[in-house]
Amino acid sequence: MGHSHGLRSGTRYAFSRGFRKHGFISVSTYLKQYRVGDIVDIKVNGAVQKGMPYKVYHGKTGVVYNVTKSSVGVIIYKRVGNRYIEKRINVRIEHVSHSRSREEFLTRVKENAIKKREAKAQGIHVHLKRQPVMPRDARVVSTEGNFPETITPIPYDTHI
Repeated sequence: MGHSHGLRSGTRYAFSRGFRKHGFISVSTYLKQYRVGDIVDIKVNGAVQKGMPYKVYHGKTGVVYNVTKSSVGVIIYKRVGNRYIEKRINVRIEHVSHSRSREEFLTRVKENAIKKREAKAQGIHVHLKRQPVMPRDARVVSTEGNFPETITPIPYDTHI
């Protein structure tokens, strides 16, 4: 038997709806506003066949460069061999969601600004760079009243 190489081949699980996510698409999907420059994740919604991106873009993150009434244009960098090629694809908004990749960075920037302001008011220098997790501190384990107990297996006897 031959192997089909169609547009949606190999997407049985990638494009399937999640558990208890079948049925109508929520209105909030259509009420989200996308602006040029927004960072978006492409997550294909199998319930909507129109405006569906090709399977290779599923799960990729890109930047919005064009907005129309029912779709957005997204710039994605696709790895081809040893280089990245800029691809511009038009995707319906059902297949797109706002990316949360910069959320942690933006909150850190705001917190650092507050820390800087407080440090300047107090006249001290504050270190704002992230530090890797250091090894845990040394500790002493005491055996007061709790001595190690050796455990040996009971031999298995079939004639009982």
